Amino acid sequence: MVQFKLANVLLDDMRQFHEAPRLFCHSSATVLPASDDGAATLTQSGSYDFLTYFNGLTVVKWRKYTVADNFHLHVELKGDAAKLTQTRADAYDYYAQDVAGSEMDIPASEEWAAYDIDLVVAPHDVLVSFRLDTEGEVLIRNSYFYTQIDEASIRNVELAVSTTTFRKETYIIHNIELVRSRILDSDEFISKHFRMYVIDNGRTLDAEALSGNGVTVYPNENVGGAGGFAYGMLLAQEQEDVTHILLMDDDVEMSPESFIRTFSILSLVNDEYKDALLSGAMMDYDVPDSRWEDLGFMTYAGFCRAVKPKRVMSVLHEIVEDETFEPDFESYGDIRQMYAAWWYCCIPLTQVRRNGMPLPLFVRFDDAEYGQRCATNFMTMNGICVWHLNFRMRYNEAVERYQTSRNGLIIQFTTGASPASDFIGDITQSIRLELIKFNYAGAELICEGFEDFLKGPEFIATKGIAEQTFMASNRNKEKLVPLEDIREEALALTGRDVLLIGHDEIERDIPYTGRSRGTIFDMGYRRIVRNSLNGQLWGKVQRAHGDTAIIEAYGYVYPVGRIGGVDHIIAIDVPNRKGVIRHRDAERCKAVWKRFNDDLKTFEKEKDRLHEEYAAARTRITSIEYWRHYLGLDA
Repeated sequence: MVQFKLANVLLDDMRQFHEAPRLFCHSSATVLPASDDGAATLTQSGSYDFLTYFNGLTVVKWRKYTVADNFHLHVELKGDAAKLTQTRADAYDYYAQDVAGSEMDIPASEEWAAYDIDLVVAPHDVLVSFRLDTEGEVLIRNSYFYTQIDEASIRNVELAVSTTTFRKETYIIHNIELVRSRILDSDEFISKHFRMYVIDNGRTLDAEALSGNGVTVYPNENVGGAGGFAYGMLLAQEQEDVTHILLMDDDVEMSPESFIRTFSILSLVNDEYKDALLSGAMMDYDVPDSRWEDLGFMTYAGFCRAVKPKRVMSVLHEIVEDETFEPDFESYGDIRQMYAAWWYCCIPLTQVRRNGMPLPLFVRFDDAEYGQRCATNFMTMNGICVWHLNFRMRYNEAVERYQTSRNGLIIQFTTGASPASDFIGDITQSIRLELIKFNYAGAELICEGFEDFLKGPEFIATKGIAEQTFMASNRNKEKLVPLEDIREEALALTGRDVLLIGHDEIERDIPYTGRSRGTIFDMGYRRIVRNSLNGQLWGKVQRAHGDTAIIEAYGYVYPVGRIGGVDHIIAIDVPNRKGVIRHRDAERCKAVWKRFNDDLKTFEKEKDRLHEEYAAARTRITSIEYWRHYLGLDA
């Protein structure tokens, strides 16, 4: 039997430690994070509970995914006297529970002393960890959870991390430095079995200066996320020792500990999960203890949703709920259309060799399609994550209108992904929504995406087309400007200073016609607004008050009570302090609506042929040969 580390006790000096310390330790006194010598300081007499998002060992997942069946804790301490107690939590716990008889007295010591504790794990335990009750200042270092395992049960793992970047130097250079200092130059077991590919789609990085010692920067054409990640998959397959490829976004803050825990799971994974995709969580960059998603699914209506509810990961019960969550496939069948997003997704190379390369989609739905194509299990675990700006902070109309409208149909027709989703219904709903809100540019982008799908797989698969169409959609999208630039016109329309309007007022809808008139009236009013496209096709919609509405610019909002019957809409992108003033243009609305309905007629006429052509193209456009040509690597 050998000792195999599962996870470190994480007390690193990172931004999140200072902004959301309860992710790491619940304490009655100050904790100073690890300094250069690796030691963190429990500053004074108090209670320090490590049953947290990062430092609670999720035994329910380790027993589910791996061959580990025993669990131990190693801690190194010095300073004043303390008492160490094992703690635990099951599915019903809101507070950490002590394990009876586990108390251990730690004598005061001016030298480092190491302790190894056999953890008691009950069948129904979800998390286990420990608490230190100190009589004064105590230093802690080099502490971790481990298992004792037959060496023959440890799988050979060679992990390659591939990140695709486009002019995100601040993020990517910092992440490279973290990987070097905390992984490649460390004494962790992973350090000899790890490499990092940086696919530079913007060609702005100094590849020679940044490459070396396990990190390699590859200048690349601007082929989007799908193309960059495909490059990483090619590299992993060419380097025959690589067993897993981990795809990670560039514009994230990451913790190297996530790589260590991922490597440990892969090394001990059982037969049931050996081909599973491992998905890291997306934590909110601005609210570091807020977990947005760790697995997603495509809904019946044709859009992406998180499988789990959003949770606050500094609260013990929400940590427990996250690890015990089981989807209700019986009641909500579309959850079966599950996937792991590529902000942090580890894929066994067996899956890539079996299922082929991604589709050439540039961005959007490439990860959703690939996760469904693999048709496998998924693994998630607390403490494996990245921090990313939330979706509203980075809404891009070129992505959400052109790419989404095009790519949903492409994945469905090419590989049969999301068979239960009504992408035509989603496109129809989206174009109605944009026209009702007078965003004619956004509606035209939807038409353009739909029409490019109708051109067939040969157009979509043509080298360079993905970039050309994406750049065109960025040029053609609605142009938002700094709020100062629309301030005067907005004041003339509303008598309000847009710089003084609170966010709650901007996002809050009002009852239709300004006051509640009952459910039946409201349903009828909503139907009139929808079917008439806010009075632009026919009729006149009764407005609540005034001829100008102030709403959020975020494309998916629908404050029908505010916008019904108005002639002007001021749309404000609150996080980015930008906005636009839209004016009713019934003639343009009618032209876009006719164009879309003509496209629908073409689709109904040609859909059988398109389905055959896209399906027939699948083998070619997911092949290594195709991607080597697409990326210019076959010269």
